[in-house]
Amino acid sequence: MTKSPDIVIIGSGVGGATVAAGLAPSGAEILILEAGGHIEDLPVNRDQRAIFQRGHFRPKETWYEVDGKGFNPGNYYNVGGNSKFYGAVLTRYRREDFIEMRHPEGISPAWPFPYEELEPWYCRAEELYQVRGTLGEDPTEPPHSEPYAFPPVADEPAIAAVRERLKAVGMHPFSLPLGVDIDCWLAKAKTPWDAHPNCFDGKMDAETTALAFALKHRNVRLQVYSRVTRLETAPDGRAISAIHYTHDGQEHVLRPKLVILSAGAVQSAVLLLRSANDANPAGLANRSDQVGRNFMNHNSSAVLAVSPWYRNDSVYQKTFGFNDFYLSDGEGGLPLGNVQLLGRVSGAILKANLPRVPERLLSSISAHAIDFYAMSEDLPSPESRVMVDGERIILQWRRTNWKAHLQLVAKLKSVLRKAGFPLVLARAFDKRTPSHQCGTVRIGNDPATAPLDVWCRAFDHPNLFVVDAGFLPTSAAVNPALTVAAQALRVADHIVKKDLAA
Repeated sequence: MTKSPDIVIIGSGVGGATVAAGLAPSGAEILILEAGGHIEDLPVNRDQRAIFQRGHFRPKETWYEVDGKGFNPGNYYNVGGNSKFYGAVLTRYRREDFIEMRHPEGISPAWPFPYEELEPWYCRAEELYQVRGTLGEDPTEPPHSEPYAFPPVADEPAIAAVRERLKAVGMHPFSLPLGVDIDCWLAKAKTPWDAHPNCFDGKMDAETTALAFALKHRNVRLQVYSRVTRLETAPDGRAISAIHYTHDGQEHVLRPKLVILSAGAVQSAVLLLRSANDANPAGLANRSDQVGRNFMNHNSSAVLAVSPWYRNDSVYQKTFGFNDFYLSDGEGGLPLGNVQLLGRVSGAILKANLPRVPERLLSSISAHAIDFYAMSEDLPSPESRVMVDGERIILQWRRTNWKAHLQLVAKLKSVLRKAGFPLVLARAFDKRTPSHQCGTVRIGNDPATAPLDVWCRAFDHPNLFVVDAGFLPTSAAVNPALTVAAQALRVADHIVKKDLAA
């Protein structure tokens, strides 16, 4: 058995890397186990045909629907997790997202604590991830006790023109808070960063910021290609007594004092369910029967606005969004969601979904188009769930709040037509796209209805924490990465004060 550290963190995505950054100064011996490896600095990283048409980076993995139909998920196994490919939009949940909110098809429940509890940690997360932004443009913006340390990423001229058009038709576009050093990114190659892998190219992902900070401390180690297969409990079923994992074809066991599970909303739930034993027959942390349940995945669509009189010569595009339909439908009705720019969609990217259309024609269309991302909240439902059947991962995703999303897309189409784009096309993303998966191991105040307490500690296992998007009790309608990072820093501070000081 390998000598065991004080703390083992399973996974190096935003949750795992950020909690490691928060714990690193404590001096505790910390080992991060990552199932994948580092993304190498290769030309394929900016090859859009390889990325989008040939699926070069997609995992060689199959998940299943309840009826047995298999599909290839868009989840990545590498240092930094899905953040290596993310759009680097680091937005806070709105203050209203922490309280009960009514939607056309149900209720988004209140968090177990208010926005104000997380606000100082949002500031620290923005500092850690070097967020570029500006305050005062978005009417739905929650209170910030500190300004952004860096100015926003600038609009390219073709994008600035559309921002002004949207203002002219009554919208309130705001600069997206972005974790991108744009000069560094463009120095490598003139491409968007959205959905493109990052190898220390200027995108502030989990590896390049939080993990890099943690690994500066001699007490923190990262071990790649180490897949955890099972968590073992003490005979009474309470404390986690061992972590079983494979590395270099060998099975290994660790016995740390604390275990922090940060494998992602799906894989964390899968590991807890697969670790069932006599004392915990339904899986670990599952007294409430909620592990794997309440799976949420944002309702989202790509919306392309086309005009023969508009010329889009932008490279990266993704610099603004608007929330005019976030807290209501704009007419006093119920909330619909967020709108933000996608990374620039080229002809090569379009061809991935339109393989029979000549790429030259798609490039011509792209030259006269601007690309938006419409996002609506997916409400928690116990019938949307992750399950296991032996080695099979079964995902039963039952969309909620879809009516609101269709309303949002219709509103967006109308706005874009008023702004001078006569042709507006929309296409919904399916489950192959990991549109912010969350909610499978949620926090709460009552162990009868939630697996974790407000510090992400399992009610059933005092030395187990789950710190990834699985803890989110709601999905809101904004990108979740910053909220995961803020809570990870809050949890790390709590562990240092309550567990490591004991």
